[in-house]
Order: sequence, then structure tokens, then C-alpha cells
Amino acid sequence: MLTIDHLSKTYRGSRAPAVDDLQLDVRPGEIFGFLGPNGAGKTTTIKAVVGLLRPDRGRILVDGVDVWAQPIEAKRRIGFVPDTPDVYDRLTGREYLSFIADVFEVSAADRERRVGELLEMFALRDAIGDLVQSYSHGMKQKLAVTAALMHDPRLFILDEPMTGLDPRSSHLFKEMMRSHCDAGGSVFFSTHILEVAERLCDRIGIINRGRLVAIGTMDELRQQATGESTLEQIFLELTRE
Repeated sequence: MLTIDHLSKTYRGSRAPAVDDLQLDVRPGEIFGFLGPNGAGKTTTIKAVVGLLRPDRGRILVDGVDVWAQPIEAKRRIGFVPDTPDVYDRLTGREYLSFIADVFEVSAADRERRVGELLEMFALRDAIGDLVQSYSHGMKQKLAVTAALMHDPRLFILDEPMTGLDPRSSHLFKEMMRSHCDAGGSVFFSTHILEVAERLCDRIGIINRGRLVAIGTMDELRQQATGESTLEQIFLELTRE
């Protein structure tokens, strides 16, 4: 579903690469957690995957489509939620969702059905007619997630998706992620909440200083980290200075 092949990126003025020869695959039907300390290269990787940041080297395929050779086709397969919900404050929630649905050419019947399901899930129905500028941070996060799912993408790319979600919405969102993967889709997400990643992910990749230092299931990670039992312990062992 997602192939990252020898991805490298160095920012101007920096000697050390932000991402250094990264290789990994996310399989169909898989929730893949992408973990690392602050500044490890997670957001740089995600921006390259969704076509916001051109890498220096490497290739990225989404469902077999090259992100940089065929950007429009690749983006039709991606639902992206950034760590900061940048939405248009002077639109109402409904206008914003309609705009996103128009961009992805979602039919009237499909958008009505998906909007109804997602607004119910995230408890936004009563606020959908209000201007986005009146929304709290958590409500903006819910609106951004709803917009990213409007076109029923094959691959969810999520950067800290649980930030700002209340416990009920977070629980329902995690169930939706699992249902999406059970139907053949995939999820690639970064998080600092290690307990969520440990419970939810089929496989986990850990990046540190731009390089992938471990990848695998929890059992495989335990073997790589000399038998540490929890993801928190494994993470600290593999990323310590």
C-alpha cells in the first residue's frame, strides 16, 4: 500500500539529514505506527509521502502510484491529517466539507452519507453550520479528520491524530481505523502516545536521527531491544543517546 524506497532529505543549512536512506513498506490491511523522538524525521517523512516536501533522493509509492511522478493520482488514494488542523476559519464546517468533497469529486450521495456518519462519530452535527473560527482546537481536529475521510481513501496518513479528541471520539476513531484496515485499507500514523501504538498497531517502525532503528511487530521489537517488555521500554532503549 505504501512503499518508501531509500528516502533522504537534508534541509538547507543543516549538515545532518533529517531523513537518511529510509526504507519501509506498509501492507494492505495494516495499521503501522511510526514513532520517534522530537526531531527524529517523522514529520519530514510524512510531508514527503503526501507530496508537500520533495525529497533529495528516493521514491514513494502509494498503492503502486509514484507520489512525485503522478501526484494527483497518488493524492486521490491518501487521506491526510496533519498535526496542526489548518482549516479555513471563515467557512462554516459544512462549507469546508463541501469544498473538500468538490476537490475530490465525491458524489452528492456519497458525501451526504459520509458526512452523516462522521459528524455523528465526532459529535459535530450541532456545530457544522457554525464558522470554523468559532471552533475549539479539538473541534477543528475533528473537522480535519472528517475532511480527510470524505473521499474514502485507501491509505490514511495521520500525524498525531488523537490530539484534541475527547475519549469517546478517540475510541470511535480507533475502531474506524481498524475497520478501514479490515476492509483492505491501510493506516500510517505517528504518535507520541506509546500506549495507543502498542495496543493498536500491527507493526511499528522507530526512527531516530533520521534513520530507521527498528521495525516489526511487538514480539519482533522485543527481540531487537534485548527482551524489553513494553513499547515504552523498547522505545527508550532504542532511542537513548
